[in-house]
Amino acid sequence: MAASHLLPWTRRRFLTGTAATSLAGAVTAIRPALQAGPAAPAALRLTLERLVDPSSRVEARGRLVRPALHAILRFDTLEDLFIYIDREAGRWQFATPVARQAFAVGLLQRGVESRVVSMDTELPLEVLLTHPGADLERAVAALATRHAPFIYKGGHWELTADVYRAAFLRVRERWSQSLNCWSASPSIPGRVLSNWFVIDEGIELFGARYDSTEHFWQAVKYRPDVAVGEVRALLTQLAAIDHAPFVAALAGDQAFYFANAYAVEFLKWHLTREHLLAFDAALAQAASNAERARAAQQRVDRAAGAAPRFMGVDEKVLWGDIADVLHLLVAFSGRVPAATLPAPVRASIVARGFDAIYLPGYAGGRFGLLSTEFQALMLEIWQVKYLALPRFREVIRSTVDVRLDHFLDDGDSPDIPIPIYVGYLNRIREMALEARP
Repeated sequence: MAASHLLPWTRRRFLTGTAATSLAGAVTAIRPALQAGPAAPAALRLTLERLVDPSSRVEARGRLVRPALHAILRFDTLEDLFIYIDREAGRWQFATPVARQAFAVGLLQRGVESRVVSMDTELPLEVLLTHPGADLERAVAALATRHAPFIYKGGHWELTADVYRAAFLRVRERWSQSLNCWSASPSIPGRVLSNWFVIDEGIELFGARYDSTEHFWQAVKYRPDVAVGEVRALLTQLAAIDHAPFVAALAGDQAFYFANAYAVEFLKWHLTREHLLAFDAALAQAASNAERARAAQQRVDRAAGAAPRFMGVDEKVLWGDIADVLHLLVAFSGRVPAATLPAPVRASIVARGFDAIYLPGYAGGRFGLLSTEFQALMLEIWQVKYLALPRFREVIRSTVDVRLDHFLDDGDSPDIPIPIYVGYLNRIREMALEARP
């Protein structure tokens, strides 16, 4: 994962496998600054007291470490997060005050977890895990906020010290027993179990060879016959349209938004002229117009030890994000009143195969991006990586005493929600443990 100007999981220091030139520099406008935020003055050493202080800014290597919701909405401090939560709690309708408070607490828990389990630095988690619960209780009790006796009191919700402390304890309990499987994990198994881990010998999946399971997962979102030039033409067409009314309709429908919050925020971020044109420019650098988009992401004639053509960051924030935008536009059009694409635009996207995933030999050869069939495909390809390839079977077996988990700055994924992904990850380990040597 790479590039300081992209979402946290795309920073250059997160690249795994062989060194390679990534396209991350070409997609600077595509992902929110995962932005570790603006450069900051020399930071004080992080203490437990500063970690729980809602007004404090956490810094690492001279840059702000910003908590997030949906990995896209980012905040300089937890106080800023509280203000956002208050606004959201007032925005929606709830049957009871208790339900409104529960909604707010749910956002709080996710924001606090993002504060601690950072993709920029392990220091916040280190501080939390190396202090007993009694220390945490004293640190929260000592807080003196302008909302005292509350930690925060807004127009629509209030945060007590007990609820705030419980949010940190929840994070402490989860991550004292779990292994975060992602490409920048300090644990070797954590890195290897990431979809982004480069498999030097390649992996054969559905008749083609790939440099990682992530390469397959994103490549399969493109119908085999679709050319890069056709995808670029769609991006140009979309860049000429004002998508604000479409996105506003999705974001304004409470039932739909609650069920699809990450995907709606994802579309809100990407469906701007700036980002669509940035996608186009990056794609022009990545491949020729005549190349087939799926084939371009496959491994062809790469010798062991040579740099892959694309790294995991390119697969996720270029190929994957482009495909997700196009698939989601088709999937969400007409799902909410006033959120309907112009018929010619939708027809153009569908004509180029973004109405479904096309994969001969699996689930009838055609299934939706937002489908259980596509989600189950993850387990299918993991059976190759973790059951058919002995070296990866041994790695996943070595994690037997911990829960395999996944947390990326509160990010999710429209194609395979994190809870399902984590469930499959623990299930494939059980299958590996049961398999014969």
